[in-house]
Amino acid sequence: MTLVQLRHLISLARTGSFSKSAQALHLTQPALSRSIRALEDELGMPLFDRVGRSNELTAFGREVLDRSRHLVSEADELRDSGRRLREGEGGTVRIGMGSGPGAMLMTPFLMHMAKHHPRMRVAVARGGTDLLVHSLRERSLDALVVDARSLEPAPDLELGLVREMRGTFLCRRGHPLARLRAVAFEAVQRYPIASTPLSDEVARTLVEAYGPQAHPAHCVTLQCEEVPSLVEVVRQSDAVLLAIRAAAPGLVELKMHPPLDGVARFGLVTLRRRTEAPALVILRTLMQALMRD
Repeated sequence: MTLVQLRHLISLARTGSFSKSAQALHLTQPALSRSIRALEDELGMPLFDRVGRSNELTAFGREVLDRSRHLVSEADELRDSGRRLREGEGGTVRIGMGSGPGAMLMTPFLMHMAKHHPRMRVAVARGGTDLLVHSLRERSLDALVVDARSLEPAPDLELGLVREMRGTFLCRRGHPLARLRAVAFEAVQRYPIASTPLSDEVARTLVEAYGPQAHPAHCVTLQCEEVPSLVEVVRQSDAVLLAIRAAAPGLVELKMHPPLDGVARFGLVTLRRRTEAPALVILRTLMQALMRD
């Protein structure tokens, strides 16, 4: 028994005529007859009585028709739900974002969904990479955007669309260090240094550039997961922010000597062998547009 056969049944019950239904279904009359006969053979009872030129439902046929209409209606709804999901018109998408990506992506992503996909439910979770990966594995998140360097490689994780962005030291306009043509790390250390939790690879880059005193465990005095909060602190104080340049466009980049050769790698993480949420196409497009220096 197939949905196609049930649709044939519904059409024939509506017209009472094999010729009219065949024409409406774009079938030959023999093909429609074979379809109805196969359905009757499978169900073990006739569905129609042939009365002259008309075909009338049997009592059993009327019962089958009611159930067929329900099944076909449910199938049509499933098809339409899939279309709405593909086009971002419905369903739910749950995204986890690390501190850096969240600062650049969260508000634009929510704004885009509110404007262009108002019927889709969107949930954004923030937190450290380990916590977000745990939620992804527990199926409470559909995808993550995190610092790829803080991601522990694992066979069940798929890392894609990696975007590289430059990290640097930043301060407010009018800060004493902003006037210097070359800023040594020793000068930066005289002020509070703010940062989100940093990966071991970033720590190695800092130590290679400025020595052991530049290890985040020693030099960072203000730390939290939320870049916007740190940006606001730096904007209103003499604190210096170590972050992605694009995450704080209102701050001034310090001219470090030697320059900081630090690059963050943000990637979209999903579970392997899991059907991808259709709305991730939208997120990828925003990542490509926004996550660049």
